[in-house]
Amino acid sequence: MKTLVTLVLAVITALPAAARAQSTGLAGTWELALFRFNEPTYNRVKFEVSGESVTGKSRNLEIAGTLRGQILEFEAKNPNGRVMGKFKGTLSGNEMFGEGDASGTPVRWTARRAAARPSSPRTHTFEPKEFHRYFSSAIPPVLRIAPGDTVRTWGVDAGGTDSRGTRRSLGGNPQTGPFFVEGALPGDTLVVRLTRVRLNRDSAGSGDSVVPTTVGPGYFRNAKRAEDFDSNWKLDRERGVAMLAKPTERLKNLRIPLAPMLGCVAVAPPGRESFRTGNLGSWGGNMDYNQIREGTTLYFPVYHPGALLFVGDGHAAQGDGELTGDALETSMDIEFSVDVIEDQDLGSPRAENDEYVMAIGIAGSMPDAFKRATTEMALWLEREYKLSANESAMLLGFALRYDVAELIDPQVNMVAKIPKSILRQIGK
Repeated sequence: MKTLVTLVLAVITALPAAARAQSTGLAGTWELALFRFNEPTYNRVKFEVSGESVTGKSRNLEIAGTLRGQILEFEAKNPNGRVMGKFKGTLSGNEMFGEGDASGTPVRWTARRAAARPSSPRTHTFEPKEFHRYFSSAIPPVLRIAPGDTVRTWGVDAGGTDSRGTRRSLGGNPQTGPFFVEGALPGDTLVVRLTRVRLNRDSAGSGDSVVPTTVGPGYFRNAKRAEDFDSNWKLDRERGVAMLAKPTERLKNLRIPLAPMLGCVAVAPPGRESFRTGNLGSWGGNMDYNQIREGTTLYFPVYHPGALLFVGDGHAAQGDGELTGDALETSMDIEFSVDVIEDQDLGSPRAENDEYVMAIGIAGSMPDAFKRATTEMALWLEREYKLSANESAMLLGFALRYDVAELIDPQVNMVAKIPKSILRQIGK
């Protein structure tokens, strides 16, 4: 058990050398890992010390105890005063470890002092060597970054091909990452700002027919398809348009405006869940929303220390719903910055750009995704803008718009959005 705790703590909560140079007293913010039956949960604890008396807070828990020498003892109570756990441990520099009882269950716990945010954000250039076809917390992080930092990197296309036409991975939306964001803990929100999403080659491929679940069975059964139809595309980056590489006579003048986007942005899913990169959920994933592009900021609930951020699945353009199954799939240069909002727990991904705030609703059917998006927007308005349910109803009823983001993956994605021009009339 002790070996498991040590390994998990070393992998997940190890601090940079600069952070370890902080004061070794107890006062301050700590990242605590609590192990019940070898299953970890994580909390951010803020301790204050006066003489031997210790007080603190951890989300909705109040902490009180003593520190005598290096021995820490404390109780954690919920807001109504009920004792949720009793703990004892040893302080050793910027680390702590001990045992306790949580609601009648014996536990072990470890803690590390939280890393200080760097005074100057850094820019990292990351050259991926391998790509992952699963969203999972079991994949070791490729780079540790701090809130405020920027990462410059790139991704292969959905089939695993890079900007030079070299196959680098099997297909199925291979991802770049995951990136470990220092200080991000379960119960937080990870902020991802897409500062650059740019094409890096002049070709793309797409599906060549409509996915059968998006049309009536009679249409799909009777549709006349050309066996030799070629759905490869040329990307004219200078003119900002895409055209079929070998068009039919009727489509020889077809030009589609380029609108580079990322089909996939995700954090690691909850617990030990692992999903193929064609999937999507509350953790993001293959959302295929054509507004996830340069200039968009995304918000994700954090389920694991470091959040573990994945990016990939570049599209040169995509219509609503991704009806052909594959959009204009291509490789992409990607730049993003990150931040962490502590102790704000989102139920679903959210986004915003210069024009809209957007609540992303992911569910097993369009009606359920519609309800999820609407609910998340209502909660956003009521929490962030301090509106009553009646007041938020006025915005939902008369200013809300919907986008059909994704129809053909294992889950459906509907997006509810409100213009910022409307929200500016209210103010936060």
